[in-house]
Amino acid sequence: MVYRNEVKHLITPADKAALCARLRVIARPDPHAGPGGQYRIRSLYFDSITDRALREKLDGVSHREKFRLRYYNGDTSFIRLEKKEKQGGLGRKLSAPVTKEEAQRILEGDTAWMAASGRPLLIELYSKMKAQGLRPKTIVDYTRTPFVYAPGNVRITVDENIRTGLTCTDFLDPECITVPADNGAMVLEVKWDGFLPTVIHRAIRLDGRKATAYSKYAACRIYG
Repeated sequence: MVYRNEVKHLITPADKAALCARLRVIARPDPHAGPGGQYRIRSLYFDSITDRALREKLDGVSHREKFRLRYYNGDTSFIRLEKKEKQGGLGRKLSAPVTKEEAQRILEGDTAWMAASGRPLLIELYSKMKAQGLRPKTIVDYTRTPFVYAPGNVRITVDENIRTGLTCTDFLDPECITVPADNGAMVLEVKWDGFLPTVIHRAIRLDGRKATAYSKYAACRIYG
């Protein structure tokens, strides 16, 4: 999978209302979004004993990676293991399916089966759990409003209601307690391939909003 351009902005509720009004005219909602144009995401992030992923993010390391388990709208019948890689302002995501039972085994520290799973990403996570001490660190919950635009393979999302599980890692438990993170931050993220169409560039333009390297994982670790 090729790297894609990624830009993030911290925005306000008023910004979101203006953006969504514009985008509904020129783009279309993500087909996976619900009737309200949103869906809920729950992720479980992995990090080393020394918090390598967190430290590299805070230190601005150009090339870095994070592993996470993720599912949507509380549906644990569809779980993905993902590896997010960043190279400067570019990013890419690799993923592999994981069953609920397999996810539970990982949470319990039963990982030997991963080496023979036949799924390269699970094998890679297993090897790094052994070599780097990667372990589940925290749950990150949020609500996403997504739009897509075919030319340029553009994806625009607004993430809000960001919550952290603090040190809780039982992300399969719908009753796991989470708390608001980072004072109600709202994040606009735009991803595209080779070019960003002018019509999208104009639609997402917000006065006084500068690009940021915001990380929901880092925010949940720091501000939770």
